Parts: sequence; C-alpha cells; structure tokens
Amino acid sequence: MEMDVGFMAMLEDLRIAFGKPLPVTSGYRCPEHNAAISITGLNGPHASGAAVDVLVSGQDAYDLIALAKAAGMTGVGIKQHGPHHTRFIHLDALPRAANQPRPTIWSYPK
Repeated sequence: MEMDVGFMAMLEDLRIAFGKPLPVTSGYRCPEHNAAISITGLNGPHASGAAVDVLVSGQDAYDLIALAKAAGMTGVGIKQHGPHHTRFIHLDALPRAANQPRPTIWSYPK
C-alpha cells in the first residue's frame, strides 16, 4: 500500500472518535489515474497517500466533518448531493504551504 503511515494513524484515531466504520471509497491513486479523474492532476492529495474519500451522508457526515477538523485534517471536501450511496466526505492531511494556497473545506459540484 502507498498510504502515508502518519495519515493512517490520524484516520484510525478519527474512526475511534467517530465510533463507526469509515468505508473508504477512494484511497491512494497512482499519479496517472489521479490526473485522469481529478483536477488536482499528478500531485493531488490522493497521489500522496494522505487522502481518502469516505462513504457517509446525513447527520453522520455533519458529525464526521467536525471530528475531522478537530483531528487535524487540513482538507475536507463535501459531496452530499445525489443518491446516498454516492455521497462522501474527502479527508486529507496535506501540509499547509504559503506558496500553494488551497481551500481547507470545499464542496463538489454536481
């Protein structure tokens, strides 16, 4: 697996705090696949091994967002439209860089 060990420890701590499973729908992506499906290109958070998308919706999504921020996640993407089985929360722990500003929390278009 190409996942970042420190990120996985954060994710496990988050799962324990959440008290429920965190079904991951997307974890590590090779740079080429990430570039093919994401605007983040070859160097997106999934290609670094420090990001996951978690299948969650409704009140659970709301609760997970609050816990993720408290756990130190630096990126939270929200897709909560469409059928429930397609709704997810993106979580990442990329370092903040002054020369590469990015949103801390965002929503995905339809």
